[in-house]
Amino acid sequence: MSFYQNFEKYGDRVAALQSDGAQITYAEIAAFSREIGAKLPKRSLVFSLCENAIGSMAGYLGFLNNGIVPLLLDEKIDEELLQNLLTIYQPAYLWVPAHKADAFSEYETVWEAYRYVLLKTNFATVYPLSDELGLLLSTSGSTGSPKLVRQSYRNIDSNAASICEYLQITQDDRAITTLPMNYTYGLSIINSHIRMGATMLLTNDTIVSRGFWGFFKEQGATTFGGVPFTYEMLKRLRFFKMDLPSLRYFTQAGGKLSPELHKEFAEYALANGKQFIVMYGQTEATARMGYLPADKALEKFGSMGIAIPGGKLYIIDVDGNEITEPEVTGELVYEGDNVTLGYAVCGEDLAKDDERHGRLETGDMAQLDADGYFYIVGRKKRFLKLFGNRINLDSIDRMVKSEYPDTDVASTGTDNLMTVYVTDSSILDSARAFIAEKTHINQSAIKVTFIEEIPRNESGKVLYTKLEN
Repeated sequence: MSFYQNFEKYGDRVAALQSDGAQITYAEIAAFSREIGAKLPKRSLVFSLCENAIGSMAGYLGFLNNGIVPLLLDEKIDEELLQNLLTIYQPAYLWVPAHKADAFSEYETVWEAYRYVLLKTNFATVYPLSDELGLLLSTSGSTGSPKLVRQSYRNIDSNAASICEYLQITQDDRAITTLPMNYTYGLSIINSHIRMGATMLLTNDTIVSRGFWGFFKEQGATTFGGVPFTYEMLKRLRFFKMDLPSLRYFTQAGGKLSPELHKEFAEYALANGKQFIVMYGQTEATARMGYLPADKALEKFGSMGIAIPGGKLYIIDVDGNEITEPEVTGELVYEGDNVTLGYAVCGEDLAKDDERHGRLETGDMAQLDADGYFYIVGRKKRFLKLFGNRINLDSIDRMVKSEYPDTDVASTGTDNLMTVYVTDSSILDSARAFIAEKTHINQSAIKVTFIEEIPRNESGKVLYTKLEN
């Protein structure tokens, strides 16, 4: 099985424009794809070190179109972690930014284009690849972990088509990058917009830089996406007072946005003739599983919405039976063509076929309201049992954040002690008393600790494993 997209049908339309002025048309991507396909054997494994740049994006699209399987990694990945992955999976090639080529001097340079270099490795082992395998991505928050998600060509194509449908993407859209392309959410923005002949505005600047907003306005960006942390930062940057006439819609995924922030951004969108769409997804489902239609953004704030076109969402109890009554908590399950093949933890796993068969138990605990809209209430693994009481740590984080909006917060713990990390040393005692009052848990089981910064990955998700227990 292989992926194929006819880039030439969009001809001289600009597919991507970098913040430094470099650009590439769809016809040029088609030509690039043919060239890179001639350089590599089909079904090769390639490690691609990604940045938001033309060479990175064109490489990815060229690999897919030629039946070459890339593992997308952050170009800033720790050297030791990268070496571990190289040892485990032994790729035939690397696709790296030209400025990093010297770091891989032991490998042969095969080709160079768009400030990227194709390197041939010298590994002895060539692991067989499943015919269905199209792409490898790291699971969220574990960029250096050997555990990878195996995505098929069908997964990628079906999810991009679904996203295009519910977001009503057109070739007139201009999507600016706010997330790394090796992150499933950032990649889904590229997949869906390129599918429709739209233009990607590529920048490695962050939303806190003037360069980002200058590029945004100069190029008339129509859309961007962000994780919850992005939206917390946007509020601090006084996004609501910005003059952004070109902005048509903006999306949120990558974790649950606090209901308060959800409501504020929904109100802004309604008042300014824009669309705010909250979405729900996981790497294990390629990208998206659910979305909240823009016209429900305010009415159903706090909800992650309904299933994407072509998919199905439902909730099960501990025995696996479907829960149909409103406001009853269970595990959220998704079914659809975008459910990925399974995981890989070693090179031999790349030959495995579909292990999930279109069904994914998400690990998220959810409820359904009377109108059929889903609400995430926490992670299955993010619950503690203190003094016989079941405590949802995600709810604790949201509750503390709501009470103390100027602090960042992340909680963890065991069934004997809950530890809440905050970035404001002045609230330690008051926050502990507040949590005890709200949860009715004795303060002896609650510890509030100051930390300079909550550890997060490149997409803004909290790295709970790096927090001390």
